Amino acid sequence: MSGAQSNNVRLLALIPAYNEAEHVAEVIGAAQKFLPVLVVDDGSRDNTADLAESTGATVLRQIPNQGKGAALRAGFRWALDQGYDAVITLDADGQHDPAEIPGFTDLFAARQPDLIIGERTFTQMPFPRNISNTFGRWLYSWALGQRVNDNQSGYRLISRRLMELTLQSREQGFEFEVEMIVTCVRHGGTVAGVPIRTIYGDQGSHIKPIPQTIHFFRVVMQTRRAMRRKG
Repeated sequence: MSGAQSNNVRLLALIPAYNEAEHVAEVIGAAQKFLPVLVVDDGSRDNTADLAESTGATVLRQIPNQGKGAALRAGFRWALDQGYDAVITLDADGQHDPAEIPGFTDLFAARQPDLIIGERTFTQMPFPRNISNTFGRWLYSWALGQRVNDNQSGYRLISRRLMELTLQSREQGFEFEVEMIVTCVRHGGTVAGVPIRTIYGDQGSHIKPIPQTIHFFRVVMQTRRAMRRKG
């Protein structure tokens, strides 16, 4: 492994996975060049968990499928119990390049933010995701009262303190990652960003556009109310 865990700082790569047998082993192998890896298999119907275990990663099996938010919290609990100082979350479908892990670890070593978000270039996204993400960035930044360049990116570093603060969340899906930002800000944490590649290949998507758009607007309004109370 590289110097990602130098200076007695213990970091972990956390990969939530749902039916990602095609890509998961490759993603794990690349991440293991930098950090130990924990995979939370979220009730996959294929052999994602078996393939992950074959790479030497630690695997938690979450049955039945409960959503990405629940999978991340399960991983947070494990990381906290094991004494890790932070986790880097990345998706199992290959849309996050593990070779960019040092960008997160270097920024964490230099500034110790509670949350580092990997920021994509929206102009490189396929239509209509580029439009929806651009609008979502503007809307969420308005609700939060400060600019966040990419509120929906799942490539993140989350500090031990922020992991602890998020464990009581009830969000099950991707909305958990959006809610995490306001949790960080409301408790005086620092949000930072690091540029990452914008990758779209043959990967399928687990996103259900209409329900998740509704949930996103709900989280935006909750964020707005929470920040008004804070003010």
